[in-house]
Amino acid sequence: MTDVDVAVAGGGAAGLMTALRASLDEDLVVAVFEKSTREGCNAAISSGSLAAGGTRFQRDAGIEDSPQQHADDILAASGDEEWRPVVQALCEVAPDIVEWIADTGYPMEIGTDMPRAGMSVPRLHTDTGRLGGARLVRHLRGLLDAQPNVAFVDESPVVGLLGSAAGISGLVVEQNGAREQVTAAATVVATDGFAADPFLMAQHLPHLGAPFHGGTSTNTGDAIVWLTGLGAQLRNMGSALRSGLVVVGHGTRVSPALQFNGAVLLDTDGLRFVDEEAHGYSSMAGILQQQPGERAAMVWDATAMAATVASEMMRDSLAAGAIEQLPTTAALAARLEISAEVLDQSLLPRAGRRRLAAPYHLAWVTHGVLTTQGGVVVDPAGRVLGADGNPIPRLYAAGGTACGLAGPSSDGYSSGNGLLSAFGMGWIVGNALAGVPTSHPTHQRSTS
Repeated sequence: MTDVDVAVAGGGAAGLMTALRASLDEDLVVAVFEKSTREGCNAAISSGSLAAGGTRFQRDAGIEDSPQQHADDILAASGDEEWRPVVQALCEVAPDIVEWIADTGYPMEIGTDMPRAGMSVPRLHTDTGRLGGARLVRHLRGLLDAQPNVAFVDESPVVGLLGSAAGISGLVVEQNGAREQVTAAATVVATDGFAADPFLMAQHLPHLGAPFHGGTSTNTGDAIVWLTGLGAQLRNMGSALRSGLVVVGHGTRVSPALQFNGAVLLDTDGLRFVDEEAHGYSSMAGILQQQPGERAAMVWDATAMAATVASEMMRDSLAAGAIEQLPTTAALAARLEISAEVLDQSLLPRAGRRRLAAPYHLAWVTHGVLTTQGGVVVDPAGRVLGADGNPIPRLYAAGGTACGLAGPSSDGYSSGNGLLSAFGMGWIVGNALAGVPTSHPTHQRSTS
């Protein structure tokens, strides 16, 4: 048996942030048990973009934003007013998280070239060079490795909790085929969602059909079983982070900024069927699911390519040969097997938007699911709520374990919600365990 002060299940974004912040109290012994860094976590395969309103990066770019405006945008998309206390708590700490990460030496900038549906101002913060979430996860794990009071234990899946609804006293982990009990004064469950578990997907998300799974294989929803066994409440289990930008036959994705730079979507008859700028990539997945063949042709030009090619999604798709280039309108029409007249009509720009010009780029896209958004109910402090609505003593949840921010429908997902929820709740829980202010004094900012 091992005894620690803080036991964390899961070493992804939420687990890393929880441990980093909790370790600020040098008297605490923190242990993080990770199922498999080899298999990876969703944060590592994400774009690594952090949504925050009211940062110094936005102010330097002349962008007026605030945590309140950020929260209002999220809730306008999700329609989930009941979840406002949690959303507001996460949005309040988001600027501090972005600035703290930057101050640890991570190269951060505001993505003014990353427009997203439902985002009233640019607020996605990303690494310079756009190398994606793997770079961010490596950086945070490096910071954690330098903490003398933290142990990060890899290839050690958590298989259960110690205790009952009256209180949790630690974890059960599996190492080298043997099980070990880890007792702790505080237990944080920061495992991921359940998008890789066919049974849970069929139970909670049958309406998604059979989408491409773009998440990691470790997203098996293990914590759902443990926590429901304690009487923990579940919420929004029919919601997921989806993508309507998955390239057919390749599994890569194209940039969500394409449609804001003129890209159009055409059905299998070459007809335009949606206002591309009116939808985020999660809600676009549902629209593509209803199309013949559950796919569509995305067409864009050199101007749109130049505006988006720096993203890791576009680099991956180009490297995979997932994007075609057609030199003329006639060549594009022939490739789509439609008449030039139909194509000309479909490429007519909507009011206020520009017309695409040859040469063109083409990718056939379909719908996929990246991770789930449903999970256990937590309060704004990250405490897991039991059947009676009260916190289960000494138990916290974050990341894919906790209910996300998309609301009851996948259409309510706003870009950046995943890392906002994971890092935000990790920050809140870790700070509370370390006894430090939620908003660090050196990272205060104006909310005006």
